[in-house]
Amino acid sequence: MDPPHQAPNQNNPYITSNNPLHFTIHLPHSNAHPNPNLNSNSIPIHDHNPNSGCSSITQQVISLSIPRKRRQGRPRSTTASNQAYTNNNIQFIGTLSENPNFSTANGGPYNPTAATEQRQSATDVSDEIIVINKDATSEALIALTAGFPADSLTDEEIDAGVVSNVGGIEQVNYILIRNHIITKWRENVSTWLTKEMFIDIIPKHCATLLDSAYNYLVLRGFINFGVAPAIKERIDSDPSKPRVIVIGAGLAGLSAARQLMSFGFNVTVLEGRKRAGGRVYTRKVEGGNREASADLGGSVLTGTLGNPLGILARQLSYTLHKVRDKCPLYRPDGKPVDPDLDNKVETDFNRLLDQASKLRQSMGDVSQDVSLGAALETFLQINGNEVNAEEMSLFNWHLANLEYANAGLLSKLSLAFWDQDDPYDMGGDHCFLPGGNGRLVQALIENVPILYEKIVHTIRYGSDGVQVVAGTQVFDGDMALCTVPLGVLKNGSIKFIPELPQRKLDGIKRLGFGLLNKVAMLFSHVFWGTDLDTFGHLAEDPSHRGEFFLFYSYAPVAGGPLLLALVAGEAAHRFESTPPTDSVARVLQILKGIFEPQGIEVPEPIQTVCTRWGSDPFSFGSYSNVAVGASGDDYDILAESVGDGRLFFAGEATTRRYPATMHGAFLTGLREAANISQYAKVRALSMKVDKTPWKNAHSCASLLTDLFRQPDLEFGSFSVIFARKVTDAKSTAILRVTFSGSRKKSHDGLKPDQHSNKLLFQQLQSHFNQQQELHVYTLLSKEQAMELREVRGGDDARLNHLCEKFGVKLVGRKGLGPSADALIASIKAERGKRKPRPNLLKSGLSTSRVALPNRRVVRKAKIVRRGNGVTATPTRDAARMEAVRTLQNKPEVTNNNSARAASNAPSCSQVSSSKSTQNANGVNYGFCNGMSSTSTFTPSLNSCTGNFDTMGSEPSNKTCSTGSNPPSLTLEEIFGDDRSGGGPTHPPSNCDDRTQTFNLPPSVNFDFQ
Repeated sequence: MDPPHQAPNQNNPYITSNNPLHFTIHLPHSNAHPNPNLNSNSIPIHDHNPNSGCSSITQQVISLSIPRKRRQGRPRSTTASNQAYTNNNIQFIGTLSENPNFSTANGGPYNPTAATEQRQSATDVSDEIIVINKDATSEALIALTAGFPADSLTDEEIDAGVVSNVGGIEQVNYILIRNHIITKWRENVSTWLTKEMFIDIIPKHCATLLDSAYNYLVLRGFINFGVAPAIKERIDSDPSKPRVIVIGAGLAGLSAARQLMSFGFNVTVLEGRKRAGGRVYTRKVEGGNREASADLGGSVLTGTLGNPLGILARQLSYTLHKVRDKCPLYRPDGKPVDPDLDNKVETDFNRLLDQASKLRQSMGDVSQDVSLGAALETFLQINGNEVNAEEMSLFNWHLANLEYANAGLLSKLSLAFWDQDDPYDMGGDHCFLPGGNGRLVQALIENVPILYEKIVHTIRYGSDGVQVVAGTQVFDGDMALCTVPLGVLKNGSIKFIPELPQRKLDGIKRLGFGLLNKVAMLFSHVFWGTDLDTFGHLAEDPSHRGEFFLFYSYAPVAGGPLLLALVAGEAAHRFESTPPTDSVARVLQILKGIFEPQGIEVPEPIQTVCTRWGSDPFSFGSYSNVAVGASGDDYDILAESVGDGRLFFAGEATTRRYPATMHGAFLTGLREAANISQYAKVRALSMKVDKTPWKNAHSCASLLTDLFRQPDLEFGSFSVIFARKVTDAKSTAILRVTFSGSRKKSHDGLKPDQHSNKLLFQQLQSHFNQQQELHVYTLLSKEQAMELREVRGGDDARLNHLCEKFGVKLVGRKGLGPSADALIASIKAERGKRKPRPNLLKSGLSTSRVALPNRRVVRKAKIVRRGNGVTATPTRDAARMEAVRTLQNKPEVTNNNSARAASNAPSCSQVSSSKSTQNANGVNYGFCNGMSSTSTFTPSLNSCTGNFDTMGSEPSNKTCSTGSNPPSLTLEEIFGDDRSGGGPTHPPSNCDDRTQTFNLPPSVNFDFQ
């Protein structure tokens, strides 16, 4: 069905014509834009593309033809197949060796020998165009297949600052060096290309351009990637490098993992399945004495020029099998379709797509809300009387083929952007990999640390790292890369904390995610012929047009007589719920209708396999498409990182150039490995500056302690300080959360919610048993602090709001970073040496807001002071040692939920003498509310309202209440800090009557163990 293609040049697989190519370079005019805007037929540079087979070249190269083959199943119009760059600043019109008109920058004729001597002797010829290779045109074309424009920089190169000045001779020289490096690696992709290999070739005055080009190409994965032994030797993790957690072991995850490991990162891959590969799945089908390898997922390498998977195959010495163009079609009655009629309908179909393209141009933005199916249906209704039944069946077959190419219903595809990726199709043939694409997966997983059957359900991300939760296991990392399919994101199978930005959520919702299913059948012998790789079948019912409409013969590559039948469109969705026996029976009915009239007996299959990609919980579909209301921009949105470079995204649905392809997924992994490396580098430089010890570090801790004696906001166990003179609600504030007392283990038989923050306290019990009070901090905005204060439900609700809604991570004081140190110094300078104001900030009260009345007391307890009123204030160390000894004397504090008569309640003095615990300040804890042994209380945060004694200082009002556990922290994050900066906060002292009543919420667990 596809037109034949020109055979590639055997000497150079990237050049398809033996005709001489003409080349010269004209420098940009002084007033010319360094990267002129390309016209409507040009290829925009939007996405990372290490190895694409870009089909378009400079318009002046007429003698060269890079073969293009549409993505399997998708028809291409002539216009779409001949995109070309047009740029007047660089022209290719003569060979370096043959064209006497070629001139250097100074206007003299080109002389290779003289140019070489001049290059070697000159100390500074920065205004000269360098000559590296006489065949610069071929190198430019090879770079073109790698995704680079022939005459300008990509947007990514400009952003990376590869040249000091965009435009001019420096840019031209950079492009020549870049193209030469790419060409050299493509000549032998099994080597590790070093920069030293070019030192003798590149003039010394261009050494910085060599550094720039080489480093850019390595970082972005244009060279030195893959599975060749020379490249695998470079993989060596550096313990000092950040830890990256990769979610998903598909092609995107594996390419990213290997690239990151080659950069020295510590990588862990979490895979929910029992195997790697994701939607690339090669399964062995066997029975009797026959066996074969069936690609049940991604199967066809769509284009070989620049395809990174083709490069992997070269590194592994795998020979690819070209999918032959011959594809006969058979009518519903089994008779073959007349070839002339087939060609006529295909031509009419492509003309119809051209009309749809013109329609969307005339409609403008309105076309974004119209489906491709609606437009085609309109044209069919207009011309329906001119089409007979057989032609309509053929037309429906092409519609099914189109739905296969997009894995989506035409009624849901965007008229405006359904083919937005057409200009980026890779050149070259479509190919099968003998033995299946699983062979590439097996090569990619070598030495990559993959944990299987780890079903990720929660990803927490924040300014200081990530946490990935799979089952009951928590994986901490500096950064995470999420490569799960779009279907999983659409399904909401993974909970992101905080929630993903609305922009990304909208992009996930707008993009489509379609379905393609297959039936793989192993037979005793090949009865369908060995001279073809594909054949098709027409459906009589238009609603069944995608039902087994195309067959792939895998016999030449699978190792056995294997035949695959494809199911697309509406039929693919019905297939999900159809019993496999019925589906196989229908396939055999079609095959018998085709071959038995030819006298060929169709045997029963030895084994069959039916896919159910739509029901697969790890994919929920096959691949992405541009649905009505979506555009190519949504692919870019899905590719954006979140959390200040902590959480990254890769996969076929994150590339606008190569969506729905295996190589697209692979390339996004390389792209994100580069992005992760860049973010890590920036952080490392920042940390290097921060590592300089601050002489006043202890003073900063003391300042923080002093400032929190008079917080600007205080509610429950939360207190906030901020710069009062700064009125911007978005300005930064420091939040402190106080954890007091210890916590008992959860009740037997009960497991914490996987999404809750209670897992933290199970890790901290042993530490809390030796620590009376702990302060943890975070940075947030004043607006968020105000919002947090208004949260109802006590500290439990506030802490959940802080973690779930804001997505912050609580850390020790040192974990706040230099920005917090600057804020602390600023607040201290603002407040100066003013006398402390009376603290009016009781439970939700600020200086600008009147506090609400306290709620009715549900339970009461009393704190009783020791009888002798005067106690010497111990030193801080002595107080700590005494506190530890105090905590070792565990009082049995119990509670009876039933009411008791006041007369039966023990007096405060009785409790004080028998079941009270004395702390370092001489304060006894006692309970006066008829507590008995029915149930035990164990708080995570002490709830109290009363006066706190603060070693040697005047009592100040203090308020705290119970709350749930904070987000998961490592013990180093909490206890790695010098808690001396915060200083101990002491239990409540007495009021005038030597006792103080404080509220206990009904659900609080309270215990001093």
